[in-house]
Formats: sequence, structure tokens, C-alpha cells
Amino acid sequence: MLKKIWQFLRTPTAKYSVGLLLIVGFFSGIIFWGGFNTVVEATNTEAFCISCHEMRDNVYKEYTETIHYANRTGVRAICSDCHVPKDWVHKMARKIQATNELYHKIVGTIDTPEKFEQQRLAMATRVWKVMKETDSRECRNCHRFDYMDLAEQDKTARKKHKRSIEEGKTCIDCHQGIAHELPEEEEEEKS
Repeated sequence: MLKKIWQFLRTPTAKYSVGLLLIVGFFSGIIFWGGFNTVVEATNTEAFCISCHEMRDNVYKEYTETIHYANRTGVRAICSDCHVPKDWVHKMARKIQATNELYHKIVGTIDTPEKFEQQRLAMATRVWKVMKETDSRECRNCHRFDYMDLAEQDKTARKKHKRSIEEGKTCIDCHQGIAHELPEEEEEEKS
């Protein structure tokens, strides 16, 4: 009996071989996809974002002083809420772009506070450009004009938001520096 089973397993028919390959392929795909998504989501955590000293010692410290970090309602936006799109296609495109950031980590482009400050305007300009092009898509995950009660805002905010709606402006047009310090050149231009 065991000899027949062993013989069958050693010389399976083509029909069973294809079926076995399909089953193995299916389960391998599930395992790969699950692992892939686990890694992608792990890279969207605050702990991951501040695991390198460049982020922890520079922009994270600034962020901890903003309303996006701590506020009266306890609603908090972490790095990925602002810098990683929610939908899968745009998220994957952003993750691919992030490989460039890995290169700069390796070569030490911003590994000291001085180097970081030298690059701050260029980095901020890239982020602002993307936010402008996407109509501040990540901001709108939490903030949307059609959900704002302008009557509850102070006079200045109400006036500016009303004008922004009329003129088709997007969040980043007015809210640069909301979570991070503005680059020095940018501050000088706004003065």
C-alpha cells in the first residue's frame, strides 16, 4: 500500500501536477501579497518615519509643536497622513519615489542639521509642488471645504476660506509651514 502511494507521489500525472502548481501558486500569491502589504503599512507608521535621525532630530521636533501633533480634540495627523496618499495607486507611486530618499540617506545628503537646513527649501518646494498638483489631496482626507462650517470660524479664517473656495485655491496655497518650519528664504520672501 505504501509502495503504491509512494509510486503515485513520485510520478504524478500531468493533471495533478498542474493542479498542484496552481494551488501552490495561489497560496504563494496570498502569502506574498500579505507580506507586501504588511511591509508597506509598516513603512507608514510614525515610528518608521522617525527611525532615522534626520527626521527625528529635525522635522519631527518641529511637528511636535504643531496642532497636528496635539490639540484640544485629540485628533492627530502623523507623517504618512500628510505625505503618503491613501489610495493604492498613488500610494505605490509615492513608495517608489521614496526609494530616492533612501539613496540620499545612504549618501548623507541631510545627515547633519546644517545639511538639512541647506536642503530645506528644495525639499519643501518639492512637497508643496506635489500638494498643489494634487489639490492638497492628503490634507483633504481630513479637511474639506464642503464640510467646513465657515460661520464657526473666526472672521479672518472665514473670509480667507470663502475667498479660497471662490478662487479655486488649495490648502497649500495658504498653509505652508503648518506642520514644519518654513525655510529661511521662504520666510524672508513672506516678510
